[in-house]
Amino acid sequence: MVFDDRSPIYLQIADQIKSDIVTGALAEDEQVMSTNQYAASYRINPATAAKGFAQLVDEGVLYKKRGIGMFVAPNARDLLRTSRRDSFFAEVVDPMIREAKAIGVPLKDVVQHIRHYGDA
Repeated sequence: MVFDDRSPIYLQIADQIKSDIVTGALAEDEQVMSTNQYAASYRINPATAAKGFAQLVDEGVLYKKRGIGMFVAPNARDLLRTSRRDSFFAEVVDPMIREAKAIGVPLKDVVQHIRHYGDA
């Protein structure tokens, strides 16, 4: 993982773990690296890693087993996929529909184009 300046590192950590869950790289009830392992692997402050993990616990994506570590929560993948689906429509599809209407593209043409693209 390479961190960039687009957002705080702890958010980038949380986003990467979420992506790993959505893609299936991390399964439900699978243990994730400890904050210290994460910090050592990516050469970051352990407190930064802990902040990212804490956010995921607050969101219900990870849970902690005292003395054992952090694990992917049951239904985390479904929770994240639903959230991303909602964001996809709000951030991508809805603006596309508004733009199509503004420039006079019939929605049936947009749907036809999407179907054609999906078949390619």
